[in-house]
Formats: sequence, structure tokens, C-alpha cells
Amino acid sequence: MNTHMLPETGFYSADACRLEEFAALTARELVPAQVPLAKAIQKNIPIYDVPALTAHLSNADMRRALMAEWATILQSGAGVFVLKQAQPDHDAIDAASAAYERIIEDEKAQSGEAADHFAPAGSNDRIWNSLQKLCFASPDVFIHYFAAPAIDAAAESWLGPNYQMTAQINLVRPGGQAQQAHRDYHLGFQTAEVSATYPAHVHDLSPLMTLQGGIAHCNIPIESGPTKLLPFSQLYKPGYAAWRRDDFRAYFEAHHVQLPLEKGDALFFNPALFHAAGENFSSDVHRMVNLLQISSAFGRAMESVDRLGMCKKLFAPLSAKWRERQLSSAELDAVIAASAEGYSFPTNLDTDPPSGGLAPETQAALIKKSVLDQDTPARVSDLLDAQANRKRAA
Repeated sequence: MNTHMLPETGFYSADACRLEEFAALTARELVPAQVPLAKAIQKNIPIYDVPALTAHLSNADMRRALMAEWATILQSGAGVFVLKQAQPDHDAIDAASAAYERIIEDEKAQSGEAADHFAPAGSNDRIWNSLQKLCFASPDVFIHYFAAPAIDAAAESWLGPNYQMTAQINLVRPGGQAQQAHRDYHLGFQTAEVSATYPAHVHDLSPLMTLQGGIAHCNIPIESGPTKLLPFSQLYKPGYAAWRRDDFRAYFEAHHVQLPLEKGDALFFNPALFHAAGENFSSDVHRMVNLLQISSAFGRAMESVDRLGMCKKLFAPLSAKWRERQLSSAELDAVIAASAEGYSFPTNLDTDPPSGGLAPETQAALIKKSVLDQDTPARVSDLLDAQANRKRAA
């Protein structure tokens, strides 16, 4: 398969992925001429000294040149870069860390240990929606913490203006286990079966809709397990089909790199880059990183639609037509696709955790199951309301 062309079928398949093509793409070297504004290149990853780039960040034309360089890295270059001291206000970071520690303790007291997408319960501490929770807990700290022009420029370099910021705290204790190699949101949060139903061009689109980042809340030496990264791996177009394969994961483990970070540093990477959190081998480093999940402003529909109300209105006649065999299976699916919410996100992951995979149940899945089970309209109305309540922000 030529990874720079769409497959003849129009869809990517795990069976058609070729490790030798992946290996060839990730074997290339980054040279200084490709990243002229970087301070250094370490293990194929460009490193930028943010305090030295103050003039670039404050001048509109120079800022655009810097953002263009970062966008090129994310799209066709290494796929990852480090911003040294992206947030130089360590007092703000420490104040945010203290607020997050209080939130962790409060949430544990209320609901106990919780698991996240890629780690078992008890192996780390995760704060879903740390963005909103910090804002509500301490708006002054939030202001100082996010008053970081370099982070704003990094997000805008990939997504353009008016991006949507979300964040999740990940605190990995000594002994915390490593993740397996993966890609990220959107398609990285789908099962292999669901991912395979999306056309190849959507696989190409998915990484353009989000940017992954992280702000180090402490010094993160290698032994504490900084993120494992495989530069250039975002270039392999069928990667969302390939990342679960044992041979691709073995290659990642053999060839990944890790960089130490200091408090205030930020890491940004294309969500299609193969990556994984490392194992915390340290005896005393409690690795806290605020994971930034930033989305394009364009990931929204044109109109606001009351899909909950539509589902309630449609369920009784839809169920009756299915029962009376007036609709084929394909026709049922088409009606549900036109009316119900078919995507799990955005949601409140505290109250609506993943179900049977990496994502919560969708409204469309609930409706289809209820039609097939011939549930009563009253019960389905209650189920829909309960689902909607789980998704609401706290």
C-alpha cells in the first residue's frame, strides 16, 4: 500500500498495513535547517526556548513564522515539539498543583478510585475536565496559569483561532505502569471495528481536528516515565488501523524515544503520533502533567438540534414500524442516523465513563438497542434522560 495515497477500497484495513513502510517513514532524521527557530534537536524532537522567543510571540509577523514552523513539524515533520518554559510562572503552576491535589482528594472521598482510558484503577490519579474544575476552584489561579502566550500560539498554529481548550490532570505515582502505544482522539478513542467503518479520508482528517499537549507540573526525569514518542509516526496514514497490531507496538517499544521535562515545559504533538505514557520507575517522583486536549472550532454542526426531544418523539412510531416489519434494518439505521446523536463526545467523563470500549454509549446506540428489544416508550424516555444527565457538565 502506498501510504501517501488512498487505498483502492476507500477504507484502511489493519490487515493491509505494512510494518516495513511504517519503519521507513520513522527512520528519517530531522535536520536543523528544517526547524531554524529551534534551540536544539534531541532524539529527532525540536526543542524551543520560549523565553528566547518573546519577540516572536509579541510580533504578529514573527509569530506567524513561528506558528508556521510548528505546523510544519506537526504535519510533515517529526510530529512533536517541546516548548521549554512555556509557562515560566512556577508559582502559578504550584498553586494549580495544590488546587488539583485538593480536587483529587475530594473526588476520592466522594467516589473512590477510578480508571481512565488506558490505565487500571489505582495506578494513577486522573482529574477529568481539570480546565473547568480549576476555574471553579480558583479563578485567580486559572488566570495566571493559562496566561501563557506560547501555549496559545501552539494551539493556534495547528487549529487556527477560536480553538476549544479542554484538559485532564494525570498524576502517576512511583510504580505507575506504562501505557501501550496508541493514537489519540478522535479515531484513537474508537474500537478497531468502529474505526474501520470510517473512510480513509476521514482517517486523514481526524488528526487535523485536535492537538495533544501537556504541561509539566514538576521536573520529569526519564526514570519517572515521560511520554514515549515515535517521531514521524503520524505520517503513516493507515496508523489508526495499525496501532493495535502486535508488530507495530513491538516496533514502537524498540524505537521510541523519551525526553526529560522540567516544571513549566510543554510538549505538543499530532494526535496521530504513536505515543504512550512511560512507566514510573522512580522512588519519589509523583509525575503530574496537565494533559491538554485542544479541538478545532470547526468541529461543530451548523444548527442546534434537540436530538433528545427528537428521539423521544420518534421512538414509539419507529418501534412500531420495526415491529410490524415496515422498515428494513438499513432503513432503521438511516432514520436513527438522521435523528439521534451518534457520537459519544463531548461528555462528562466523571459521570459518563467509557462503556465496553474507549467511549460511552451513544444516543443512537441506545435507541437502536431499545427498538430491537421493543422497550416501552416510557422506559426509553427515562433511559434517554438518564444518559443526557450523565453527559451534562458538573
